[in-house]
Amino acid sequence: MSHRLFVGSLSWNTDDDRLRTAFAEHATVLDAKVITERGSDRSRGFGFVTVETADGAERARGALHGEKLDGRKMRVAKAKPRGRSGGGQRHRARPGVTRGYPMSGGW
Repeated sequence: MSHRLFVGSLSWNTDDDRLRTAFAEHATVLDAKVITERGSDRSRGFGFVTVETADGAERARGALHGEKLDGRKMRVAKAKPRGRSGGGQRHRARPGVTRGYPMSGGW
């Protein structure tokens, strides 16, 4: 079973191959992806690395969290499953709306 790691505080210059190389020294890397903005392909400063084993994920996290890659200290943590990020735009109430009903006007 594979294990996914979140990697934050990446340099704008870090690409997929550089990320893969950094983690490959500590675990068997199945995939490494720096997340980019739509349209511009500019790095958003974070990415994900998928490694083969839980042991490898823990080794890589312990070895690389706080270490510099391309001049920036990386933050490495176990990735959260999709949809569990803690509330994005779709979870915030819109002004003037309560439980999906407009506050003004009557029925």
